[in-house]
Amino acid sequence: MRVSLWIFTFLLLFTLSVAPGPTMADNDDHYEALKRFSQILDIIENSYVKPLTKKELIDNSIRGMLEQLDPHSAYLSPDDFKDMQEDTAGKFSGIGIEITQEQGRILVVTPIEDTPAYKAGLLAGDLILEINGESTQGMTLKDAVDRIRGEKGTTVRLMILHKDSNKPVEIPIVRGTIPIVNVKTQSLEDGYLYLRLTKFQESSTRNLREKIAEYQQQHTLKGIVFDLRNNPGGLLGQAVSVADTFIGEGTIVYMQGQEKASRKDFYASNNENEITVPMVTLINAGSASASEIVAGALQDHNRSLLVGERSFGKGSVQTIMPMTDGSAIKLTTALYYTPNGRSIQAKGIEPDLNIPFVAPNKDDDSQMRNRFTVREKDLSGHLENGQGSAKNKKDTDAEKAKDMLQRDNQLRMALELVKSLPRLKEIK
Repeated sequence: MRVSLWIFTFLLLFTLSVAPGPTMADNDDHYEALKRFSQILDIIENSYVKPLTKKELIDNSIRGMLEQLDPHSAYLSPDDFKDMQEDTAGKFSGIGIEITQEQGRILVVTPIEDTPAYKAGLLAGDLILEINGESTQGMTLKDAVDRIRGEKGTTVRLMILHKDSNKPVEIPIVRGTIPIVNVKTQSLEDGYLYLRLTKFQESSTRNLREKIAEYQQQHTLKGIVFDLRNNPGGLLGQAVSVADTFIGEGTIVYMQGQEKASRKDFYASNNENEITVPMVTLINAGSASASEIVAGALQDHNRSLLVGERSFGKGSVQTIMPMTDGSAIKLTTALYYTPNGRSIQAKGIEPDLNIPFVAPNKDDDSQMRNRFTVREKDLSGHLENGQGSAKNKKDTDAEKAKDMLQRDNQLRMALELVKSLPRLKEIK
C-alpha cells in the first residue's frame, strides 16, 4: 500500500514538474511564427515592385488567413461590412446573386428573385468563369464579389458555364439598386395559399405573418404550400422565428462549436398565433442555410411534408465580429443541427418526396430554364404594366394559379398533397 502511494506521489510530482514544458515550447513556436511573419512583412514592404503600406499588407494577411479556413469565413472591410448590413436590411446595389467558392471555382448558389441576375437567366449551380474578361481561376471569393458589385447603371460581363452545358456564354448584366420583396403569395384554390419566402432578412417573419393574416381575412385557410426553393438563407433569428410561426413547441435548431459546452439551442416560443393548417414545403438545390434550418425543423417535427430536391448543404454558422476601425471578421464558429441531431453541413436536407423539376417544354421560355417557374406577374399584389384589364381580381387570380400549376410540376404535386394531408393523417 505504501509502495503504491509512493508511486502515485512520484507520478503526480513528475507530472506537475514537466507540465510547464509544452507551454514554454508553444510560446517559443508562437514567437518564431510571429518573427517569421514580421521578417516577410519587411521583405515585401522593402523589396516588392510596387510600394505597399504595412496596413495594406496586414489587411491582406488577415483576409488570406480567414479565407484559407473555409469558403464562408472572411475579412470585411468597412465598406464590405456596410454592404452586408444593407443586404440583411433588404436593399443593396449589385446584380442580385449569392455565390460561393468550391474547389477554387466561383459557383452561383442562387440568383435572388426579381433581380438583374435572375432576369438575365443565371441559375443555381452555374460556374462563373470570367468577370469582365478576367479569369476567376485562383480568384478569392471576396475579389469576385468586389468585381461583380458596382455602381447602379453600370454593366458587368460574366462568362457563365451553365450546369449540363459544355459551352460557356457571356452574359452582360446591368447593375441596379435591388429592393428585395422577401414574401410573395398567391391563392392556388380557395383556402390553399402559396407562400413564397425569397430570403431571411430583418422584415421576413413580420411580412410572412402579415401576408398569412391578410389571406385569412378573405379566405378560410385550409392549407399552405410553403416555397423555399432558391432561397439562399440569411439571418438566423429570422429562420427561428419563421419556423416558430408553424411549430408550437420544442427545439427548432441547435448549433455546436469546438467545445461541447458551446452548444446553443433555439426553441419555439409557444406562439399563441401558431399556424396549424396542413403544409407542404418545397426545396431544391438553391435552398441554403436558413432555408435548410426551417425545412429541417419542419421535417423533424412532422409539421410539413418536404417535396422537391436535396437542398444546398450550407450548415455552418458564421459569427460577425466588428472591429474598432469599422471593419469586421466573419468567422465560422459552429455547425447547425436539426432538432433530431442531423448535421446540415455538406449533406443538405433530403425531401420526403424527391421530385425533380420537369420543364413543360424545353424550347418554351415559360420553363424559366430549369428553375421553379413563378414570375412577378403570377403573384398577387404585383404592379401592373399600365395596359389595364377588364377582368376582375377573382378571375385573374384563378388564371394566374392555373398558369403557375401548369408550368410547375413540383407545385402541382405540393397542392395535391396538401389537400390530401388531413386524410392521410387519419389513415395513419
